[in-house]
Amino acid sequence: MDFQQIYPLTSDRLPGLEALFGAHGAFGGCWCMFFRLSNKDWGAQSGEERKAGLHRIVDSGTAPGLLAYDGEKPVGWISLGPRPDFKRLERSRTAKPIDDQPVWSVVCFFVEKSYRRKGLTVALLKAGIDFARQHGAVIVEGYPVDAAGDKPDPWVYQGLVGAFKKAGFIEAGRHLENRPIMRYYMEPK
Repeated sequence: MDFQQIYPLTSDRLPGLEALFGAHGAFGGCWCMFFRLSNKDWGAQSGEERKAGLHRIVDSGTAPGLLAYDGEKPVGWISLGPRPDFKRLERSRTAKPIDDQPVWSVVCFFVEKSYRRKGLTVALLKAGIDFARQHGAVIVEGYPVDAAGDKPDPWVYQGLVGAFKKAGFIEAGRHLENRPIMRYYMEPK
């Protein structure tokens, strides 16, 4: 499949994200706020509060990710941004910094069930690289699962290593056996 319709999430595209995520915000009321909140704040908020938080980010003019379409239908999502935007990464064993380089982090994907395993994650990663480059990033970093095994698709929301490799990422470090830190280094201009 050719996924050429991938756009930053802006206020006018929020209804598309809501349609993709469904009434429960993709997974348990997450609304793609899990990495943006501390554990304490996450536990204290309802799904509706998280949804409102995502709306506030978008309404402030910040695009917290990219939304993919097949025609008019929203079919995929990638959440990314400068690492400091993601409070949960501060205490992550999996995603501890490997150096002091400023990076953009890819923290989450959501792909509509009938579009999974068709290359959309790779397309979202490539679009994410371009988006990050346009915003001054020199390194894009992700924390995918090395082998999904028997895990259902919703449990590999950080992506799979194979997709990152297809998008041009290389392994840059590893803190846990099955969770490499994958990086894409922008070419100097």
